[in-house]
Amino acid sequence: MTEQKNTLDKIRLLLSSLEIEMNERENSSFSHNFDALEVPSIVASVVDYLQPLLLPYESAIYWYLFRKSILAHGEQYVRVSVRGMQQGVVTSSSGQSKSLSYGAVQDALSGLEKKGAIVKSGDVTREGTPYKVNIPEEIAICQQLKADMASRNSGEKTVDTRRELDYYNVPENRLKVFERDNYKCHYCQKQLTRFSATLDHAQPVSRGGDNSYENLITACLHCNSRRGNREVMDMYQENSSDNN
Repeated sequence: MTEQKNTLDKIRLLLSSLEIEMNERENSSFSHNFDALEVPSIVASVVDYLQPLLLPYESAIYWYLFRKSILAHGEQYVRVSVRGMQQGVVTSSSGQSKSLSYGAVQDALSGLEKKGAIVKSGDVTREGTPYKVNIPEEIAICQQLKADMASRNSGEKTVDTRRELDYYNVPENRLKVFERDNYKCHYCQKQLTRFSATLDHAQPVSRGGDNSYENLITACLHCNSRRGNREVMDMYQENSSDNN
């Protein structure tokens, strides 16, 4: 039994040494390639893809760790203690205390670990636990959220302002106005076709009118020409007089 225990201890020590060596290499690589000019981009990716997935205390503690590691030293590793983060990180949700409970900090750290936002990277000492602070491109759930958002956005069509708003010059839009009015002249009620119908501006362009669906009415060529720049009501009154 003693021999087996010694063997296991040696294996654990070897694994621990390998882990420390890998962490040092990884941290050295990050530090070597880290550029302070990239900080805004990293912060933006955290806000866009990680923060929406975190609980309030998880978010507060992640940003605290981010501040103590990447922002402070350009490195992803930081050693912290639960008691050290009870104060100075965030006010309790009740608003009655400026510190968090020991359990609240533990739960937040555990939640961050489960989500892959942080990873324990060594042995616990009196100074606390060493953590690696991951950035969104290293976090699986962030990459999934990014992919989902890209998929949703790819289905969104760019709005063609002219095609969406211009019902005077765009042929298919002109037909929509004719169909709305049943191909009848608004002034004389003459039945028209797509070939004989014209569009008239209720509010003339010269007076600020536009080519919107609401500002266009179907008219025969005769009434459209006769109206000119007059008010619509003048045409109705004139047609009423002619009929009498």
